[in-house]
Amino acid sequence: MALVPQNIKSLQPYKAGGRIEDVMRRYGLTKVVKLASNENPLGPSPKAIEAARATLADAHRYPDAAGFELRTALAQRFKTKLDNVIVGSGSEGIMSCIMRTFLLWNDEIVSAENTFLGFRVLADGSGRKVHWVPMKQHRYDLAAMADHINEYTKIVYIANPDNPTGSYVTVDEFDAFMKRVPDRVLVILDEAYLEFASNRPDYPDSMHYRYDNVITLRTFSKLYGLAGFRVGYALAHDELISNLMKVKLPFEPSSAAQAAGLAALGDTEFMQRTVELTRQGIATLRSGLESMGVTALPSAANFVAIDFGDAARAQKLSEQLLQRGVMVRYLGGWGWPSIFRVSVGLPEENAFFLEQLGELLRNG
Repeated sequence: MALVPQNIKSLQPYKAGGRIEDVMRRYGLTKVVKLASNENPLGPSPKAIEAARATLADAHRYPDAAGFELRTALAQRFKTKLDNVIVGSGSEGIMSCIMRTFLLWNDEIVSAENTFLGFRVLADGSGRKVHWVPMKQHRYDLAAMADHINEYTKIVYIANPDNPTGSYVTVDEFDAFMKRVPDRVLVILDEAYLEFASNRPDYPDSMHYRYDNVITLRTFSKLYGLAGFRVGYALAHDELISNLMKVKLPFEPSSAAQAAGLAALGDTEFMQRTVELTRQGIATLRSGLESMGVTALPSAANFVAIDFGDAARAQKLSEQLLQRGVMVRYLGGWGWPSIFRVSVGLPEENAFFLEQLGELLRNG
């Protein structure tokens, strides 16, 4: 159809992880453990649910278009100003807004070849030239990415930690990279998994930097357990934020989502529980996998990527696990055909996964 641009015709859409109900129905199961989408196994903060419920009586009213209360709380948390903060429908919603705001027709984009699929869809869908730079040992090759920056480059995207590998860019690597990035190039630093990496001394928390050409993206979907509410935020120079505010959809996030985010932000006990559960879960998964002779990539996030060294084996095992009621994420669509990713679950969920995988490996 001539009305559809070629870049949209050829676009591969983002494929979300499956639903528990669909897997139960498909395989006739009564128990399914979902470890496919990097969600918080504790669920949302009870305080967030209570706050969201309190907004329902006013559901006939439009949300606060400026997100004043949530933005104010975020500004206070990160010791910055209201004008340095924007909120939106998940970090992907703000990512999309960034593309619409700053890209001109001849601008180009640079990122890693096998990073977050959500950004790949937005970048390929933009119709601009994208330099997809291969990763090196499952990590961002920032030196090679810097080599691809030219006079047309407008946006560079870095997920730190990365999804789906769990690797991260270090302080020294980030500093060296930024020395090669012109001020006219916008760096999107996606820190969706920041809180799980914050205990690492060489992790570059972007709030310790004040680059005028860096936009930090963060989310309430992971640590805060609000994936279903779709709440994300960005921190950046006030000139960048003011222009994003012109372009963003006027009534996002919803009233319930803003209230849930505000309450979750104040629930420090819940956040600490989530981080501790995640770190213990990573250790349990790595230990169990190691005992099976399985290669788990180092991870600074709330998931582990497992490399079986063979595409057919990885795909078959992910499907066999699904048939046994364990949902993992096969990474063929990311360009990692020999790998699947498993999210940290509750202790009993992690144990169930290891038990099922162990049986499959023992049975050949």
